[in-house]
Amino acid sequence: MKRRDFIKATSIIGLHPFAAWSQSSFPNKSIKAVSAYAAGGGPDVQLRQAAPFIGEALKQTIVVENKVGAGGVLATQFVAQANPDGYTLLLGSNIQLIQKILKPELSISPMTDFVPISNMYSSPTIMIVSADSPYKTVEDVIAAAKSNPGAMNYGSGGIGTSAHIAGATFVALNNLKTTHIPLKGSVEILASLVRGDTQFAFPIAGTGVPLVKGGKVRALAVTSKSRLTQLPNIPTLNEIMKNELTIQESWFGMWAPAKTPTEIINTLFSGISTALSNPSLATSYEAAGNIITRSQSPQAFAAYMVSENKKWAEIIRLTGITAE
Repeated sequence: MKRRDFIKATSIIGLHPFAAWSQSSFPNKSIKAVSAYAAGGGPDVQLRQAAPFIGEALKQTIVVENKVGAGGVLATQFVAQANPDGYTLLLGSNIQLIQKILKPELSISPMTDFVPISNMYSSPTIMIVSADSPYKTVEDVIAAAKSNPGAMNYGSGGIGTSAHIAGATFVALNNLKTTHIPLKGSVEILASLVRGDTQFAFPIAGTGVPLVKGGKVRALAVTSKSRLTQLPNIPTLNEIMKNELTIQESWFGMWAPAKTPTEIINTLFSGISTALSNPSLATSYEAAGNIITRSQSPQAFAAYMVSENKKWAEIIRLTGITAE
C-alpha cells in the first residue's frame, strides 16, 4: 500500500495514520518522572537512584523533575493533566491517597485519574530526635510531653504526609498534648530539630536512616513490623507500645495519566520490573531502610491501591487528622 493510501485508510476508521507506529516504538524519546518531593529527600533520592536503571531497561533517559507543594497535590495535578502517552509519569504513593481522603473536594483523584504501573518500594518511618536531645528513649519523650502538656512540637514534611500521620498516631495513642509543625518538605526536618523548633519527628526511612547513620539525629523507634536491618538495635514502636496501629509503612510506585494505552503501560511495567531486579539498585534501596515491593502486574498494583485506600481512610478517622 502506498503511503498516501495508508494515510487515507487509517483516517477513514478514525485513527491517526502513525498511531500504531508511535505506540509500537514506545519509547522513542526521554521520559519525565515527576517527584512531589524536595530534592535530597528520601523519595526523591530513591527515584533518582532508580531512574538510570529504568532508563537502561527502556533504552531511554528518565528525567526526574521536582514539583513540590501542597503535600504532593501540585505534582499529582500536573501529571494527571499531562498527555496520556507514557512520557510523563508520577512517583505516586499512599500520600496522594491520603491527601484525597483529607480533601475530598480535590479535583484530581489518584484512584480514577491515573493508571498504576508498578509499586517500587516501601519505607517505614523512624522516630528521631536531635543528636544532642536529652531524650534517649520513646518513654522519655512520652514522660516529657505528659509532664509539660503543650510544650513539645513534632515536625513533618506537611499535612497528611507519612511523618504527620505517624506522629499524630503516636500522640493520639499516648493521649499527649503536642503541636504538629508542618514544614515545606522532609528535608527541613533536620534543621527544625537542630534549631529546637521541634523536639521529635517521624521521617520515612529513606530520609531518616542517612541522618541517623551520619550521627545528626538519634533514632528511638521504627514503625515497621520488624526491626530494620540497617538499625538492628532500634526497637519497633509496636514493641514498646503494643499497638498495631503504630505499624505504618509508606509505599512508592509509578503512575501514568488515565487513558494511557495498555501496551505502553505494559512496556513501562516491564522496564520498572527489570530495574527493580537489579542487585545494585536493591542494595542502594535496602541501605536506606527501604524494601523493594515490585508488583506482579499493573492490575495487581491497582488492586493493592484499592485496599490501601481503605486502610488509610480508617487511620485518618482514628487519628482525627484534618486538612487544616
